Amino acid sequence: MQATDSPSAACHDFDSVAAWLRLACTPGLGRLAAARLLQYHGTPQAVLAAAHDTPPSHNDDNETPRLTAAQAGALRAPLPAALRALTDATLCWTNQAGNHLLTYNDDGYPPLLRHIPDPPLLLHAQGNAALLARTAIGIVGSRNATTQGRLNAERFARSLADAGVTVVSGLALGIDAAAHAGALAGAGSTVAVIGTGIDIVYPAANAALAARIAEKGCIVSEFALGTPARAPHFPIRNRTISGMARGVLVVEAAERSGSLITARCANEQGRDVFAIPGSIHATLSKGCHRLIREGAQLVETAEHILAALDIGERLMHATTDGAITHDVDTGNASCEDTMLTALRQAATPLLQALSFDPVSADDLAARLQWNAADTQASLLALELAGVVERLPGGAFQRLKR
Repeated sequence: MQATDSPSAACHDFDSVAAWLRLACTPGLGRLAAARLLQYHGTPQAVLAAAHDTPPSHNDDNETPRLTAAQAGALRAPLPAALRALTDATLCWTNQAGNHLLTYNDDGYPPLLRHIPDPPLLLHAQGNAALLARTAIGIVGSRNATTQGRLNAERFARSLADAGVTVVSGLALGIDAAAHAGALAGAGSTVAVIGTGIDIVYPAANAALAARIAEKGCIVSEFALGTPARAPHFPIRNRTISGMARGVLVVEAAERSGSLITARCANEQGRDVFAIPGSIHATLSKGCHRLIREGAQLVETAEHILAALDIGERLMHATTDGAITHDVDTGNASCEDTMLTALRQAATPLLQALSFDPVSADDLAARLQWNAADTQASLLALELAGVVERLPGGAFQRLKR
């Protein structure tokens, strides 16, 4: 194979951007084939030249990637009008403050991502692109997360970010959003890898979070401008999340979860996979437990991840259980805090019976020998106070804050 030393950042003129987009977007070429061609020939311009100069033939040499007749024909054809318009739009986008177009050959391209089998040829980055070169850990999980799951994701992300680690996630609802929010509060910040064009925010409910990430972190997409949200794009996005990271933490996941795709990609890419265990009765613990049975590392604190990856940064402002420490003036507790403390004390038998496993109100009433109305009233008060969570199906679970 020819040498593939990465040159300095490519000049983003029309011809250069058009060549990269053509290699990345030509129908029938595919990510893996495009990556092999680029790695062999060095530049997209050289790949295009090979399409003109080398007649397609049977590939007897596994070290020499060849274009099929159809692929060569597509690359030899005049630049399509749609691709010409996309090139103009991409150049216009890169001229806006905070926007960056990174090619596989650029120095600023994420170093670990370069070595996966099918790396993105182009990355659109909005925000602090320097984060892409830093040590990163992916955090993923269910979109329909529990309150406890979101708290865990936020706390782990904050602790990892305070250790100087960049948290990578997918800007989805639930665990992803909580991880981004936690990391934004820490020193290492966050990178959101999205499954649409970078000019589209999906889901729309995370628009405000996306704006914060663009300002203080970085948003990344390998998809062309204007690409809408489509189901096949998100597994593609997932392999980029794991590809950028030293390891991936799965916080909550059902047995059939997109987060397990990210974990599988991480395994295939030689990354460490971590999982937070949960109750054996909880649907959103099933995927994490499956990962642990298959070899993922069970973790209870952010320090477990840092130690496993031999990351030397010390955790700052974090306790040993992954929660964030704050300076609290205990002599000036608010009325709300006082009421919450009183509520906890009054409901101590209920909280002890509830524990951290999901349980129905009827089962709690039976355990305590309380009537159903009193049990429901106490659970409602604790739910409103943020002490317990009502789960799908009518079960309740105590929260650890």
